[in-house]
Amino acid sequence: MPDSELKGFATADGRKLSYRKLGTGPVLVCHPGGPGLSPAYLGDLAGLWTRFTLIILNPRGTGASDRPADPHAYHFDDYTSDLEELRQHLGLEQIMLLGYSHGGVVAQVYAAARPERVRRLVLAVTTARLGPEQQAATQAAIEKRSGQPWFEDANAAGQEEDPETDDQIRDQVFRRMPFNFARFGPAEAAYLDTWRSEPINGDALRVFSEEVPSLDLRSRLANITAPTLVITGLEDYVCGPVCAAELTAAIPGAREVIVADAGHMVVVEQPLSFHDEVAAFLTS
Repeated sequence: MPDSELKGFATADGRKLSYRKLGTGPVLVCHPGGPGLSPAYLGDLAGLWTRFTLIILNPRGTGASDRPADPHAYHFDDYTSDLEELRQHLGLEQIMLLGYSHGGVVAQVYAAARPERVRRLVLAVTTARLGPEQQAATQAAIEKRSGQPWFEDANAAGQEEDPETDDQIRDQVFRRMPFNFARFGPAEAAYLDTWRSEPINGDALRVFSEEVPSLDLRSRLANITAPTLVITGLEDYVCGPVCAAELTAAIPGAREVIVADAGHMVVVEQPLSFHDEVAAFLTS
């Protein structure tokens, strides 16, 4: 992986918003998920830097991006406002945009509200809502993993009371992390260790938890005009094929790709498939 360059700029309200720039070629703006996590977990985005100039945003309150003064300022409209300021900072009339997980929800909101600003859109392991169908699929995926040695602790972590401090939240998040993989073994545990020490922003997670029950973007998706790729892992326990199918049906002309033997961390579980599918779509 080439050396990356950490860059930043001042937002209209005086915060520093930072991003990592690496690679060469057409610009691909990447909004990671979490929320509240830095994009360190995405690594080099499956080597897409070999084909594109990656602009990997540190969302507000993560990495080298300042936290807003208001601890509640982590709503989707807040994130899309930052994304628009990033586009303006880059001096681009249109952007190719990849949103991953929570970042995929941000990307949907942005592309639906500003369709003229998005040239191509990649929605990776994300969803338009977490309704009954999605919740049922998640529960089935959790039960499918019940025989794993890590299951008891990971499942318990998801049922405990909400922790208070950022460190407690990070501990809970990492205990539950094995669910994000189709297979969780020593290699996956070693990968988690590479970013286990990254700070986590509990405020962002708390706001997201409040928004989830009412999240439903289906009525907005017809406004998206950019060619769109919807990609997820076959074994993704939270944003899997059920979520992908709903997105694909609602976004005009969207293309769907389901990656076998991959969960929510498809970008690191099946990097070659992820790279090839995304690169082929963006250059087609």
